[in-house]
Amino acid sequence: MEQWQHLFTVLTPTYNRAHTLERAYLSLCDQSYKDFEWLIIDDGSTDNTAVLVQQWQKEACFPIHYHWQENKHKKAAFNHGVAKARGELIVALDSDDSLDTNALFEMAQIWQDIPAAERPRYAGVTGLCVNQAGAVVGDMYPQDVLDISALDLTFRYNVRGEKFGCLSTAVLRRFPFPEHIPGFVPESIVWRAIARAGYVNRFVNKVFRVYYDSPDSLSVQGRSSQQHALGLWLLAQDTVVNCLPWFRYRPKAFLLAAARYTRFEMHLKAAKISQPAGYELRGLAAHVLVALMAPVGLLLYWRDRLR
Repeated sequence: MEQWQHLFTVLTPTYNRAHTLERAYLSLCDQSYKDFEWLIIDDGSTDNTAVLVQQWQKEACFPIHYHWQENKHKKAAFNHGVAKARGELIVALDSDDSLDTNALFEMAQIWQDIPAAERPRYAGVTGLCVNQAGAVVGDMYPQDVLDISALDLTFRYNVRGEKFGCLSTAVLRRFPFPEHIPGFVPESIVWRAIARAGYVNRFVNKVFRVYYDSPDSLSVQGRSSQQHALGLWLLAQDTVVNCLPWFRYRPKAFLLAAARYTRFEMHLKAAKISQPAGYELRGLAAHVLVALMAPVGLLLYWRDRLR
């Protein structure tokens, strides 16, 4: 069994974010809970990120570990960080965001409230985000403590919007992001795989993160139907193929996903991008859903092209 050196590894993949990274650093300096390391995986930056980090390593009251790699995309940097982490739990803090002052303290308390014998079935603790104005982003949870899977949260409870917390390092090592798929891959692909394996999260109505929606963030870029068609097609494929046990809770969501399957498949064909092996449409129900919604998907595709 792994012997963890810290309760938390705060993991920050970064790429040319020297102009925003200090925001994350200062929020870590202000943390009321101190049992953590900051692990920065630099995905090939060409700005002065390394110089800044070297200065912070000299003055910070917590360990800062910096690793530079050739540019491979954020998902590869995240996997690299998970492999290097020495904390039991990973807090994935983006290079342009900040933590609430008591975020790590609250997460530690909530995690330790789970009986030790039960913790192996938990993927982690997930709370809320606020924007720069202090307003909660997305929906709150229907109760203050909710022990369910990420799939139940999405389809059974229909809770939407940006969420944030900590995740078990051991679990994340079992479910890495698929690096063989180029470009943007929605994080939901991994969280859903963890849920299907039987893991639950403890969802709590506590604010852990201040979210900054910058124009060059992947969350914004990921909304582009043409530029990130492969990732969006993967999410639609995962919904109609792997998530059908949750169909009864939100059938409309599955119908829309089936339409998006055709929509983004058409974008891939137009761009001459091959669908990755192992992600084929499987099962009678999935084929029926996609066939039923194909006309809608085609209309959405042509709407994209005409914009």
